[in-house]
Amino acid sequence: MKKRELLNKPVEHIDIKSINAVDIIKSMKKMSFSARDLANAADIYDQMLREKNCVIMLTLAGSTSAAGCMQVYTDLVKNNMVDVIVATGASIVDMDFFEALGFRHYQGTPFVDDKLLRKLYIDRIYDTYIDEEQLQICDQTIKIIADSLHPRAYSSREFIVEMGKYLQKRAGKKSSLVQAAYENDVPIFCPAFSDSSAGFGLVLHQHERPENHVAIDSVKDFRELTMIKIKAGTSGLLMIGGGVPKNFAQDTVVCAELLGKEVPMHKYAVQITVADVRDGACSSSTLKEANSWGKVDSSCEQMVYAEATTALPLLASYAYHKGNWKKRKKWRLTKIFD
Repeated sequence: MKKRELLNKPVEHIDIKSINAVDIIKSMKKMSFSARDLANAADIYDQMLREKNCVIMLTLAGSTSAAGCMQVYTDLVKNNMVDVIVATGASIVDMDFFEALGFRHYQGTPFVDDKLLRKLYIDRIYDTYIDEEQLQICDQTIKIIADSLHPRAYSSREFIVEMGKYLQKRAGKKSSLVQAAYENDVPIFCPAFSDSSAGFGLVLHQHERPENHVAIDSVKDFRELTMIKIKAGTSGLLMIGGGVPKNFAQDTVVCAELLGKEVPMHKYAVQITVADVRDGACSSSTLKEANSWGKVDSSCEQMVYAEATTALPLLASYAYHKGNWKKRKKWRLTKIFD
């Protein structure tokens, strides 16, 4: 098979604005199992949107952006439904920024000869394909941005702001999460930023400038995100997947206390995950468990055990069409670092 034959069916991103899930979520409230859990989670998210002074933190891990949820996250930002994002580097760089440069992800199949894919320079995420040659252009673009900056240590938030500025002038696709976040002053943190296409670009940058280069300071990330929690007071978590983003956002409560600031635990929390709690991993740890660490208030939380591409669009569509985001304060939290 030729490369163009395998990369011939782009992933189309779901549009929650055009699909009203209010009635189906209302019906799910009368059901059981995961349906009722999802309906409860949707109501908790809507409560976050109704709360007068609640900062909403979206944490994002996994490959939902590549799989068709990219527009969901952009719409949440554009419509003032999230105030800060903590994500994996892959979600922000390899998926969102990659498509913002004009590239696409493609529908494929897991039942394929991966040796053939390697020969054709096609990367696979389960049943989704990526053109590796295009991904290397993404690496090089990160290097170009780093080359243009004054050499010093940046938080990932600061560097992603520069990515948003770059896209304002050169985007191949206008509706990206990175650009929307930049234009709406919604900070994005990637505590493991180098574990992505950004890492390759920054290695190239530092290789050419061993004595005078840009670096990413993950401790600065932690301090800045904690500053947001201190400013916010009341906060809610909408967590897609688990991993580093989940724990990083939760840990801000403990970090604030270490800095001598008394802040409340995250008042609201929703997590959509397929992870199993029995191995003791952070990704699967329940929100009730987080209460024992002093991170999450267990009075208004919901675990949803579902694959996120099936549950997230319903939850987000429900909250969007309920319309409580229209009355929310616009936090513009990037401005606290100016």
